[in-house]
Amino acid sequence: VLEEYEDKIGTVVTGTVQRVEPRVVRVEIGKASGIIPQSEQIQGEFYNVGGRVKVFIKDIERENRGPQLILSRGNEAFVEYLFRQEVPELETGAVEIKAIAREAGRRTKLAVASTVPGVDPVGTFVGGHGTRVQAVMNEIGDQEKIDIVTFDENTEQFIKNALSPAEVVKVEIDTEAKRAKVSVTEDQQSIAIGRGGQNVRLASRLTGFELDIEQATAAQAAPKADAKPKKNIEDSL
Repeated sequence: VLEEYEDKIGTVVTGTVQRVEPRVVRVEIGKASGIIPQSEQIQGEFYNVGGRVKVFIKDIERENRGPQLILSRGNEAFVEYLFRQEVPELETGAVEIKAIAREAGRRTKLAVASTVPGVDPVGTFVGGHGTRVQAVMNEIGDQEKIDIVTFDENTEQFIKNALSPAEVVKVEIDTEAKRAKVSVTEDQQSIAIGRGGQNVRLASRLTGFELDIEQATAAQAAPKADAKPKKNIEDSL
């Protein structure tokens, strides 16, 4: 029976909750059965026996008791699948998901890009009145926040975007060490770090850079003199 599921690894299916145990949730999928290990569950989510549940097929584990499907609702691929159901522009290639970092049940950061000039990637994923992102949250639970940020080929800008909603003053990158020193004003420090370090942790995973948050110096934090008026005066001479 499980052989027919080998080519379904990496896809999402709907199953029925058979049994809820302290460390695993047992799910029946057609003629096969699988488990959602604790590490693959959404934190704070409750499962009802007999209830229908969408799951990502992660792997097939072959044990002495026989093979079983390893299922997930807590991985990044599950969120990507849900967005693919809501964002048809992903299939046409007008927009793409560049990276996902997730702490299931708490927060997900999604880096998105547009391949078509004039198409706003973040707006495309959010949807009119937030309908698309809300549809995803309806499946994973409203307690999990979703940050959708714009991917940028410029690493410095991408790091700034990834740390949203914090406002960043300066980014100093060490490409070899894959680290970056990020300067923020005092009032933005706790936002950049996030509760329990969550914001900076997810931004680090999203960008692939270890991010060190530090308070900006007075000189860095001071607003730069706007060069625009000077340019306009010169233009008029």
